[in-house]
Amino acid sequence: MANLVLPDAVLVKNYIGGDESALSTLIQRHQSKIFGFIYSKVNDRDLSDDIFQDTFIKVIKTLKSHSYNEEGKFLPWVMRIAHNLVVDHYRKAKKMPYQRDTEEYSVFNYMTDNVLNIEGQMISEQVASDLNKLLEELPEDQKEVLVMRMYQDLSFKEIADLTGVSINTALGRMRYALLNLRKIIEKNQIILTN
Repeated sequence: MANLVLPDAVLVKNYIGGDESALSTLIQRHQSKIFGFIYSKVNDRDLSDDIFQDTFIKVIKTLKSHSYNEEGKFLPWVMRIAHNLVVDHYRKAKKMPYQRDTEEYSVFNYMTDNVLNIEGQMISEQVASDLNKLLEELPEDQKEVLVMRMYQDLSFKEIADLTGVSINTALGRMRYALLNLRKIIEKNQIILTN
Protein backbone atom coordinates (compact mmCIF):
# COMPACT_ATOMS: atom_id res chain seq x y z
CA MET A 1 0.00 0.00 0.00
CA ALA A 2 2.92 2.33 0.76
CA ASN A 3 3.95 2.12 -2.93
CA LEU A 4 0.88 4.11 -4.00
CA VAL A 5 2.22 7.40 -2.65
CA LEU A 6 5.82 7.05 -3.89
CA PRO A 7 6.92 9.15 -6.90
CA ASP A 8 7.62 7.34 -10.20
CA ALA A 9 11.40 7.82 -9.92
CA VAL A 10 11.48 6.09 -6.50
CA LEU A 11 9.31 3.23 -7.75
CA VAL A 12 11.63 2.77 -10.74
CA LYS A 13 14.66 2.63 -8.41
CA ASN A 14 12.85 0.17 -6.12
CA TYR A 15 11.95 -2.07 -9.07
CA ILE A 16 15.52 -2.04 -10.36
CA GLY A 17 16.55 -2.90 -6.78
CA GLY A 18 14.38 -6.04 -6.85
CA ASP A 19 10.94 -4.87 -5.63
CA GLU A 20 8.62 -6.49 -8.21
CA SER A 21 5.52 -4.83 -6.72
CA ALA A 22 6.91 -1.39 -7.62
CA LEU A 23 6.38 -2.15 -11.33
CA SER A 24 2.75 -3.21 -10.86
CA THR A 25 2.16 0.09 -9.02
CA LEU A 26 3.68 2.01 -11.96
CA ILE A 27 1.53 0.06 -14.44
CA GLN A 28 -1.65 0.64 -12.40
CA ARG A 29 -0.84 4.33 -12.05
CA HIS A 30 -0.35 4.96 -15.76
CA GLN A 31 -2.20 2.19 -17.60
CA SER A 32 -5.33 4.18 -18.49
CA LYS A 33 -3.29 7.03 -20.00
CA ILE A 34 -0.92 4.70 -21.91
CA PHE A 35 -3.66 2.31 -23.07
CA GLY A 36 -5.87 5.29 -24.03
CA PHE A 37 -3.04 6.76 -26.12
CA ILE A 38 -2.42 3.44 -27.92
CA TYR A 39 -6.14 2.84 -28.50
CA SER A 40 -6.58 6.36 -29.94
CA LYS A 41 -3.98 5.49 -32.58
CA VAL A 42 -4.98 1.93 -33.56
CA ASN A 43 -8.72 1.92 -32.70
CA ASP A 44 -8.66 -1.82 -31.96
CA ARG A 45 -8.91 -3.21 -28.41
CA ASP A 46 -7.03 -6.50 -29.00
CA LEU A 47 -4.24 -4.78 -30.91
CA SER A 48 -4.06 -2.10 -28.19
CA ASP A 49 -3.69 -4.85 -25.56
CA ASP A 50 -0.84 -6.42 -27.56
CA ILE A 51 0.99 -3.11 -28.01
CA PHE A 52 0.42 -2.22 -24.32
CA GLN A 53 1.97 -5.56 -23.28
CA ASP A 54 4.87 -5.13 -25.74
CA THR A 55 5.43 -1.64 -24.31
CA PHE A 56 5.87 -3.00 -20.80
CA ILE A 57 8.00 -5.95 -21.99
CA LYS A 58 10.34 -3.30 -23.44
CA VAL A 59 10.12 -1.25 -20.22
CA ILE A 60 11.02 -4.31 -18.12
CA LYS A 61 13.94 -5.27 -20.42
CA THR A 62 15.33 -1.73 -20.28
CA LEU A 63 14.97 -1.44 -16.51
CA LYS A 64 16.46 -4.92 -15.90
CA SER A 65 19.43 -4.14 -18.14
CA HIS A 66 20.09 -0.94 -16.10
CA SER A 67 20.01 1.20 -19.27
CA TYR A 68 17.13 3.44 -18.12
CA ASN A 69 18.35 7.02 -17.67
CA GLU A 70 15.18 9.13 -17.77
CA GLU A 71 14.97 9.62 -14.01
CA GLY A 72 11.81 11.46 -13.00
CA LYS A 73 10.32 11.27 -16.51
CA PHE A 74 8.91 7.75 -16.47
CA LEU A 75 5.56 8.43 -18.20
CA PRO A 76 6.89 10.41 -21.24
CA TRP A 77 9.55 7.69 -21.69
CA VAL A 78 6.93 4.89 -21.66
CA MET A 79 4.68 6.94 -24.00
CA ARG A 80 7.61 7.25 -26.46
CA ILE A 81 8.07 3.46 -26.37
CA ALA A 82 4.31 2.98 -26.98
CA HIS A 83 4.36 5.53 -29.81
CA ASN A 84 7.34 3.80 -31.48
CA LEU A 85 5.58 0.42 -31.26
CA VAL A 86 2.44 1.91 -32.87
CA VAL A 87 4.61 3.36 -35.68
CA ASP A 88 6.35 -0.04 -36.07
CA HIS A 89 2.94 -1.73 -36.34
CA TYR A 90 1.87 0.56 -39.20
CA ARG A 91 5.27 0.21 -40.88
CA LYS A 92 4.99 -3.59 -40.79
CA ALA A 93 1.41 -3.45 -42.04
CA LYS A 94 2.59 -1.00 -44.74
CA LYS A 95 -0.33 1.32 -44.06
CA MET A 96 -1.00 4.59 -42.33
CA PRO A 97 -3.71 4.97 -39.64
CA TYR A 98 -5.95 6.98 -41.98
CA GLN A 99 -6.28 3.96 -44.33
CA ARG A 100 -7.72 1.66 -41.64
CA ASP A 101 -10.56 -0.66 -42.59
CA THR A 102 -12.97 -0.06 -39.71
CA GLU A 103 -16.40 -1.68 -39.32
CA GLU A 104 -18.06 1.60 -40.28
CA TYR A 105 -16.00 1.80 -43.48
CA SER A 106 -16.80 -1.83 -44.37
CA VAL A 107 -20.55 -1.31 -43.85
CA PHE A 108 -20.34 1.80 -46.05
CA ASN A 109 -18.66 -0.30 -48.77
CA TYR A 110 -21.56 -2.76 -48.89
CA MET A 111 -24.10 0.05 -49.12
CA THR A 112 -22.57 1.74 -52.18
CA ASP A 113 -22.62 0.78 -55.82
CA ASN A 114 -19.82 -1.72 -56.38
CA VAL A 115 -18.45 -0.24 -59.62
CA LEU A 116 -18.27 3.28 -58.16
CA ASN A 117 -16.83 1.83 -54.97
CA ILE A 118 -14.02 -0.01 -56.79
CA GLU A 119 -13.22 3.09 -58.86
CA GLY A 120 -13.25 5.29 -55.75
CA GLN A 121 -11.06 2.80 -53.91
CA MET A 122 -8.53 2.75 -56.77
CA ILE A 123 -8.39 6.57 -56.77
CA SER A 124 -8.00 6.64 -52.96
CA GLU A 125 -5.24 4.03 -53.12
CA GLN A 126 -3.47 5.98 -55.89
CA VAL A 127 -3.67 9.24 -53.91
CA ALA A 128 -2.42 7.49 -50.75
CA SER A 129 0.36 5.81 -52.73
CA ASP A 130 1.42 9.13 -54.34
CA LEU A 131 1.35 10.87 -50.97
CA ASN A 132 3.41 8.10 -49.35
CA LYS A 133 6.00 8.42 -52.14
CA LEU A 134 6.24 12.17 -51.51
CA LEU A 135 6.54 11.65 -47.73
CA GLU A 136 9.35 9.14 -48.29
CA GLU A 137 11.44 11.96 -49.81
CA LEU A 138 11.31 13.97 -46.58
CA PRO A 139 14.05 13.63 -43.93
CA GLU A 140 12.97 11.11 -41.23
CA ASP A 141 12.54 13.70 -38.44
CA GLN A 142 10.35 15.96 -40.63
CA LYS A 143 8.28 13.03 -41.92
CA GLU A 144 7.70 11.80 -38.35
CA VAL A 145 6.35 15.18 -37.16
CA LEU A 146 4.14 15.57 -40.26
CA VAL A 147 2.62 12.09 -39.86
CA MET A 148 2.06 12.58 -36.11
CA ARG A 149 0.40 15.98 -36.68
CA MET A 150 -1.65 15.34 -39.83
CA TYR A 151 -2.59 11.65 -39.56
CA GLN A 152 -2.41 10.91 -35.83
CA ASP A 153 -3.84 14.32 -34.84
CA LEU A 154 -1.31 14.90 -32.03
CA SER A 155 -0.69 18.35 -30.58
CA PHE A 156 2.80 19.88 -30.89
CA LYS A 157 3.19 19.43 -27.12
CA GLU A 158 2.46 15.67 -27.49
CA ILE A 159 4.81 15.46 -30.49
CA ALA A 160 7.56 17.22 -28.51
CA ASP A 161 7.07 14.85 -25.53
CA LEU A 162 7.02 11.72 -27.69
CA THR A 163 10.03 12.62 -29.81
CA GLY A 164 12.03 14.07 -26.91
CA VAL A 165 12.51 17.55 -28.43
CA SER A 166 11.28 21.05 -27.53
CA ILE A 167 7.97 22.38 -28.91
CA ASN A 168 9.96 24.91 -30.99
CA THR A 169 11.98 22.12 -32.58
CA ALA A 170 8.78 20.16 -33.36
CA LEU A 171 7.22 23.32 -34.91
CA GLY A 172 10.41 23.96 -36.90
CA ARG A 173 10.43 20.41 -38.25
CA MET A 174 6.79 20.75 -39.29
CA ARG A 175 7.52 24.05 -41.05
CA TYR A 176 10.48 22.55 -42.94
CA ALA A 177 8.45 19.43 -43.76
CA LEU A 178 5.72 21.56 -45.38
CA LEU A 179 8.26 23.70 -47.27
CA ASN A 180 10.08 20.59 -48.50
CA LEU A 181 6.80 18.89 -49.41
CA ARG A 182 5.83 21.93 -51.49
CA LYS A 183 9.20 21.77 -53.33
CA ILE A 184 8.82 18.00 -53.87
CA ILE A 185 5.27 18.48 -55.24
CA GLU A 186 6.49 21.23 -57.64
CA LYS A 187 9.39 19.03 -58.75
CA ASN A 188 7.05 16.05 -59.34
CA GLN A 189 4.15 17.99 -60.84
CA ILE A 190 4.41 16.40 -64.28
CA ILE A 191 4.44 12.90 -62.76
CA LEU A 192 1.51 13.66 -60.46
CA THR A 193 -0.72 15.04 -63.21
CA ASN A 194 -0.08 12.16 -65.63
